[in-house]
Amino acid sequence: MSASSAPSGRATRSYGSGARILSIGIASTGLLTFAYFSIASHVLNEFQAKRIDLLWSVMFVVISVIYRPIEQLLSRSIADRRARGHLQHSLRVPIAIQAGFALVFVILAVALRDELIDHVFNHFAGLYAVLVVGTVAYAASYFARGWLAGHQYFALYGGLVLMEALSRLCFALAVAFGIADGQLAVALGIAAAPLVSLVVVPWAFARRSRERGADRELAHGAPEIEDVDAALAGPGAEGVQEAVAAEELWLQSGSSFALVVSSIMVAEQILLNAAVLTVDATSANRALAGIVFNVLLIARAPLQLFQAIQTSLLPHLTGLEATEGHEAFARAIRMTVRAIAAFALVVALALLAIGPPVMQKLFGQAVGYNRFGLALIGVGMGFHLASGALNQAALARDQARRAAACWLLSALLFIAWMLSPIVDEQVLRTEIGYVGATALLALTLAALYRRGTAARLATA
Repeated sequence: MSASSAPSGRATRSYGSGARILSIGIASTGLLTFAYFSIASHVLNEFQAKRIDLLWSVMFVVISVIYRPIEQLLSRSIADRRARGHLQHSLRVPIAIQAGFALVFVILAVALRDELIDHVFNHFAGLYAVLVVGTVAYAASYFARGWLAGHQYFALYGGLVLMEALSRLCFALAVAFGIADGQLAVALGIAAAPLVSLVVVPWAFARRSRERGADRELAHGAPEIEDVDAALAGPGAEGVQEAVAAEELWLQSGSSFALVVSSIMVAEQILLNAAVLTVDATSANRALAGIVFNVLLIARAPLQLFQAIQTSLLPHLTGLEATEGHEAFARAIRMTVRAIAAFALVVALALLAIGPPVMQKLFGQAVGYNRFGLALIGVGMGFHLASGALNQAALARDQARRAAACWLLSALLFIAWMLSPIVDEQVLRTEIGYVGATALLALTLAALYRRGTAARLATA
């Protein structure tokens, strides 16, 4: 029996089960991340806390753009091959792309060192060092996430992100309890977190080793396909040439997919961070950008939680697409969007009722938060989450370029809105702009999903 036709011998973990398991870890991660910034705002003055906010914003714009595409590429390609019966997966292409992205970042960071230190971090070189070290460390963390998601090791994925958030929080707690002092001590948690999170990787390798042994026994000793070369190469030079050609083709297609997903990540980070950066650049109130960051944490924390759904959704949908499970594909999307709508409604109503006093308590600032504005952020968060689910459907159906166009349109309109004087009060401008941009995004991605569904049904 060949490796490509051998059954796995294990029941595939369902999307719903995987999402529930992963949600435990990532829900905790969202709360711990929220706690990290809450504690930082209490132990640091408002200007130091704002610098931590900017450090986080800059770093996560970068890592989302250059690393999450590789996570998606790994998750999608491994899930597709597993659905088709392949036991092993070449990692050379994603490693090459990931290393290339990391190298480009380091080169740009060194070239822009003085600009970043002087104009972003207000002459604090230590924050620049945290940015560089942390961003490079996240290359390994996001690669591990994609590998874990593709193999549907959701408990280990949840453990990885939980360890990341917990270790980061420990640095803020150290300052709160007087063990350490200052903004650099708090910031060091951002750099250390991705390194600590990798402690789960040995467990993942051990589990994969056990599964490979079971696969060998089930295949009655058939030789495994170790990578793309072995999969296609036969004896002689012709087989080697075909294998090299296949590797080059995968490098091209993988690079193209990663670049398109990078543009989606750029657009998403614009929706989450452009308001912070534009307010910081244009407002005379030096602390106002921190207030905008706190408001958008309402959206950011649930978005981090819903990465659990997205992470399990992409390999699940990719497998269904490979096996023509169109009805199950549509059912997974319906279930996800309905859950998002219910969650967003609860959040928006809670913010309308008790949002302002809770925000003031959490961040220790004498700021008059607008309850209706906070509720708008809750609604926008719902649109954003629904867009994430619809985006995974587009990626599974090879509609990444069209999805990217939807994201970029919404992001560009959001920037234009934030730079316009239509609404004078910048926090309210952020709240209105966010809900408007995410609503447009959700509608355009929904239209793309309907067209994709109609095309699949027409060819079924």
